[in-house]
Amino acid sequence: SRGLGDVYKRQSLRQIKLRANRIGQFTDKMQLLCETNLEVIREVIERRKPDVVVIDSIQTMFHEDVSSAPGSVSQVRESTNILMQIAKGMGVSIFIVGHVTKEGNVAGPRVLEHMVDTVLYFEGERHDALRLLRAVKNRFGSTDEIGVFEMRANGMVEIPDPSGLFLTGAQAPGCAVTCAMEGTRPMLAEVQALISPSAFSNPRRMAAGMDGNRLVLLLAVLEKKAGLKLYDKDVYTNVVGGLRLEERSADLAIALCIASALSDLPLPPHTALLGEISLTGEGRLSLIHISEPTRLAL
Repeated sequence: SRGLGDVYKRQSLRQIKLRANRIGQFTDKMQLLCETNLEVIREVIERRKPDVVVIDSIQTMFHEDVSSAPGSVSQVRESTNILMQIAKGMGVSIFIVGHVTKEGNVAGPRVLEHMVDTVLYFEGERHDALRLLRAVKNRFGSTDEIGVFEMRANGMVEIPDPSGLFLTGAQAPGCAVTCAMEGTRPMLAEVQALISPSAFSNPRRMAAGMDGNRLVLLLAVLEKKAGLKLYDKDVYTNVVGGLRLEERSADLAIALCIASALSDLPLPPHTALLGEISLTGEGRLSLIHISEPTRLAL
């Protein structure tokens, strides 16, 4: 059985090396260990003394003193505790990769997030190349910064100015540009709207990249306060690039792109829309005119 296990390990190592060679050059600076026993991992770390250790994944690690199966609450807690002792005692940076639930939270016990120093999330749509690296916990720094990356043939590539990914540059009816704050980084995002006559008694309202309930609220304000007839129209809205708008300051862009689609008139070029709309139709509204298209990326 030991020989068979060695075969499995060699196959796994070969598979990892094949992927590493596909996305870049595999050098001797990276060493691979196909092992799930924490005692063996501790021994190798103490002997090799690496600068950085990546555990993938914590749900596959196990300790012989814990009788439960790998991935259980007790195994995950004990494995994380051992890795934390190694990191603090030897001064080694350890990255623990963990699964997430369908809701997007870290799988396993919540104590896992309390034990580590930093919790990072990779966010992005499955069929979209854009990835956002967001820190939801950081004991040694701010959680207001994000990293923007793009999946390419050679792996994850950093995008220093991501605003261009969210802008199509189209001056068509139903298109509006707003500015969203991702951490401390302002990024321009394009909101699109499509309106068509409804064939149903209850018109459809579909929102991609924004809160659907917020869209319904804005449609009610447009009908009541602006006099737009939307009760018999299907309304579809989308945020370009897979970005999700959570801020209320995007209300003005969403409302005006809907009005633009309904009237079939484009909005003024090189204009960014920022402002929150209240139920009374009032709010802190503002228009930002950008004189040069090349400076759209803030």
